[in-house]
Amino acid sequence: MTATLITGANKGLGFETARRLIAAGHTVYIGSRDAERGRLAAEKLGARLVLLDVTDDASVAAVAKAIEDDGGLDVLVNNAGVEGRGDGNSVIGAAEVTADMMRQVFETNVFGMVRVTHAFLPLLQRSTGPVVVNVSSGLASMARVTDPDTPAYAYPGVAYPASKAAVNMITVQYAKAFPSMRINAVEPGYTATDLNGRTGTQTVEEGAEIIVRMAQVGPDGPTGGYFDAEGAIPW
Repeated sequence: MTATLITGANKGLGFETARRLIAAGHTVYIGSRDAERGRLAAEKLGARLVLLDVTDDASVAAVAKAIEDDGGLDVLVNNAGVEGRGDGNSVIGAAEVTADMMRQVFETNVFGMVRVTHAFLPLLQRSTGPVVVNVSSGLASMARVTDPDTPAYAYPGVAYPASKAAVNMITVQYAKAFPSMRINAVEPGYTATDLNGRTGTQTVEEGAEIIVRMAQVGPDGPTGGYFDAEGAIPW
């Protein structure tokens, strides 16, 4: 049976991804920083809870050891993320953003993703079908944010798109370094979740579609790519 870890999975896209993968036959570990929310989510899903803070080395190491002792890992979904909104749930624009704000967003979205991926690489390398899915954003696409005809062009924030652009580059470099793995970045779309104050225009069911699909790619599937539900998207 395929063993899958999803970070930030006690709600939103992570929760829905877990639900769909469990239905597809995966054994799913849901990572949650909050013990009670994680427990409730795991019980509702029939998943295995791991208390995981992607910004903490000891937390990540402990979860890696626990999953190794439990038999290993085949699929890693790096879903945990923050947008870094300001007062009143407003997006922090270029005039207001500070280095400290950027650092907070990068700590979860970039360094947290690398921290988790690094910790689980030894387990993934032992799998016969290792897969990594990095949840990115359409706002990471330079082609889109520089095109006045796309919705991404109007987004005023700095930290979040910059962090997800870093996720894309990291994805490509990992994919080249580990050609036996399927490692891809995905764009779920503008989904109504707590990350954006539930301002998104699509459901978590719609947003999770590409995450679930790429979590199930076989050894001949794509790697080092950037995809949404309709296919490859421009960097």
